[in-house]
Amino acid sequence: MNVRQRLSTAKVVDAALELVDEHGAEALTLAAVAAKTGVATPSLYKHVASLAELRGHIGLRVLEEMTERFTSTVIGRAGDDAVAALMHAYRAYVREYPKRYAAAPMDPLHDELQRDAGIRFMEVVLATLRSYGLEGSAAVHATRRLRVIVHGFASIESSGGFGLPEGLDDTYDQLVRMYLDDLRGQS
Repeated sequence: MNVRQRLSTAKVVDAALELVDEHGAEALTLAAVAAKTGVATPSLYKHVASLAELRGHIGLRVLEEMTERFTSTVIGRAGDDAVAALMHAYRAYVREYPKRYAAAPMDPLHDELQRDAGIRFMEVVLATLRSYGLEGSAAVHATRRLRVIVHGFASIESSGGFGLPEGLDDTYDQLVRMYLDDLRGQS
C-alpha cells in the first residue's frame, strides 16, 4: 500500500499538529504538512481543500482534546472541587501544548466546522458551574470569567511573561480561590 492510500484527513491533521507543536501555527504550510506526511502537496487536497480548512480542523481537534480532558477531569466532582480541577486541567493543557493551544479558535461558535465542538466544550464548563445555581446570563458571565482567568494566566505563562521570582503556582492558586469565592458569593 502506498502512502497516499494510507493518508486520511485525521492523519493530515495529526501531521499539522506536530508541526504546530514544534514550530508554531505561523510555520504551518501545506508544503510542510506534505513533506511531513511524505506526499506531494497536491495529494493533500484530497483531504483538505485549503490551508484555512486545515487550520479549522486543527482548531476542531484542539477543542475536542480539551473537552475530552476536561470532561474526564470533572466527572464525579462537584462544586469547588470540580471548578478548581477544571481550572487546573485547563492550565495544564496550555502548559503541555502552548503552540497548539494558541492555534485554537477564540470563537468557535461562529465557525461551521467548530460550532458543535465549541458547544460541547462550553457545556462541560456550564455543567461544572451548575452546582452554584447559576443559570442564563449569570452562567455565561461566570463561564467568561473562568476563561479569562485561565486563558490570560496560561497564555502569559506560556509566553514567558512572568519574570518575577514569586511562584506561579501560588499566584494561580490565588486566582482559583478568588474565582471560587466569587462563585460562592453569587449562589
